[in-house]
This record gives sequence, C-alpha cells and structure tokens, in this order.
Amino acid sequence: MITDSREDVKDRVKKAIAFFEAGGKAATLAELMNPRGQFVQRQLYVFALSSEGIMLAHPIHKEFVGKNFLELKDGDGKIFIQEVVNGARSKGSGFVDYKWQHPISKQELSKTIYFEKVDDIIICSGFYSMEDYPKHFFDYLRFVG
Repeated sequence: MITDSREDVKDRVKKAIAFFEAGGKAATLAELMNPRGQFVQRQLYVFALSSEGIMLAHPIHKEFVGKNFLELKDGDGKIFIQEVVNGARSKGSGFVDYKWQHPISKQELSKTIYFEKVDDIIICSGFYSMEDYPKHFFDYLRFVG
C-alpha cells in the first residue's frame, strides 16, 4: 500500500533537522546531495533551499544547486517556492500544495511539500497526491522498483 503522506514528509524533514543539529550545515547539505543517502527512499527525498529561494542541496537534480527558484511557477502559475520561503520566514514551517510533473508519467500531478526553517536554510520534502496514484500506479511501481 502506498503510504506517502504529510506525516511521512514531515517526519523526513524532522530527521534531516536532527541530522543538521548533530552534524552541522556542511555535513547535512552533503548528505542531502547523496542520491543513495539516508534522506532518499522511493520517490521521497529531502532537499534544502536558502531563505532567498536558492537551491542548496538536491539529491536527484544536482543541476538545480545554486539556482534561484524563488520565481518558479507550477503549471497553474503558482509561485510555490516563494510561498515556501515566505512561510518559512513568517511561520517557520508548513505545507504548500502545487502541481508538478511526475518523473515517470510526465503528467502534471498534485504535489504537497512540507518545509521547515532551521538556522538560515529551509529543509523540504514533498509527495505526489494519493488520489493520483490509482491512475498512475504502474508508473509509480516502475519508479520505485
């Protein structure tokens, strides 16, 4: 059964924050860059942004690192990274819903990201909506298999 949920991504972010608090920023960013690291499982992974929207670490798309995503829009025109950054500044943590292309089906699906600010970085993890899985279940299995 597919269990990716708000609790799963929140738990992953909390574990990354514990790692950060124990090992520091440099070690955490290095581990978040590792595609086979402890913060990558199935389609779930943890990444980090600066408080200005610059990608600091991403285990799947290393080419994103150093790029500013503050004005990045989803398929509906929502500037969702800006919403993450603003939420991190004002509340410290939260969830943002947006649309994103599924890596296997290439269809735009609903996705939810959880973020939490720690020191000067924002640690994030997201998942595709459960209601989209029945339509794309075999794509999902190929992705995680």
